[in-house]
Amino acid sequence: MQKNNLTVVKEFFLLGFQIGQDLRFLLFSLFFVIYCGTLCGNLLIITLVSTSRSLHTPMYFFISQLSISDIMLITNIVPNLLHILLNNGGAITLMGCITQFYFLCAPEVFDCFILAVMSYDRYVAICNPLRYTSIMTSGHCVILSLACWLYGFSIILIFIIKIAKLIFCGPNIIDHLYCDVVPLLELACSDTFIMRLEIYLLGIPNIFIPTTIIILSYTHIVSVILKISSSTGRQKAFSTCSSHLIVVSIFYWTMFCVYVVPTNGLTLTMNKTLSLLYTLLCSLLLLTPLYTVSGIRTLRKPYRRPFINI
Repeated sequence: MQKNNLTVVKEFFLLGFQIGQDLRFLLFSLFFVIYCGTLCGNLLIITLVSTSRSLHTPMYFFISQLSISDIMLITNIVPNLLHILLNNGGAITLMGCITQFYFLCAPEVFDCFILAVMSYDRYVAICNPLRYTSIMTSGHCVILSLACWLYGFSIILIFIIKIAKLIFCGPNIIDHLYCDVVPLLELACSDTFIMRLEIYLLGIPNIFIPTTIIILSYTHIVSVILKISSSTGRQKAFSTCSSHLIVVSIFYWTMFCVYVVPTNGLTLTMNKTLSLLYTLLCSLLLLTPLYTVSGIRTLRKPYRRPFINI
């Protein structure tokens, strides 16, 4: 009888930043410029990698996949965020909220594993260069990329199906910028203990496995580079993986700030700022090393290693 009297929530209201109108317009303009710049920058990278024969290599192929994921992430978050800023909040349906959360998490998982694949690519190129063309073939690269895409979207789909089965009957106000897992679970009337446990059980392999691959790959890379006698040779070898190291550092640093740093002592505004750092600003910061490696280097004579064309 009590269940029949529950009012099931089918729509949520995202508060966004509860600030003055002038400041909201300023943030709207700033986020709009960042969004357009990030979108154009990633499209430029994809175009360069697709059209320039000197960039038809495994490393640049994986970079273009990372740019596609970047576009998917910011397009999922920013347009609705701009609408919220203009209207001082905005409504979103339950299915729209779950869909937004799905397309937020799936690219994140993909990024973790594609960065691990890129570290493996650098490992083979530096530690086993003579076999590079036979290991990192076109088919192998496509299979690795597809595996990352399929894993990212399938593993999150399992979690999304369980979220869709939750009952939301209480307040429908989400004091956040977008639909994330913690605000959703806090509004659920169902028991969320199992769901919260699954977050950690799914998060550990999704973070631990690619991080382990990256650490092991660069441990071997550093050991090989240190054995090179000439400083010029060491510098050239390191330059082939420096951009990837920068991308990995930015990605994991922002992820650590949002999901690992305790938020108990932080204000809601600070939590929202950290979320922006991870979604919008991280995408912009990643453009610097990616554009450098895929764009500016096309103007230079490439460092001759046995890279195979894709």
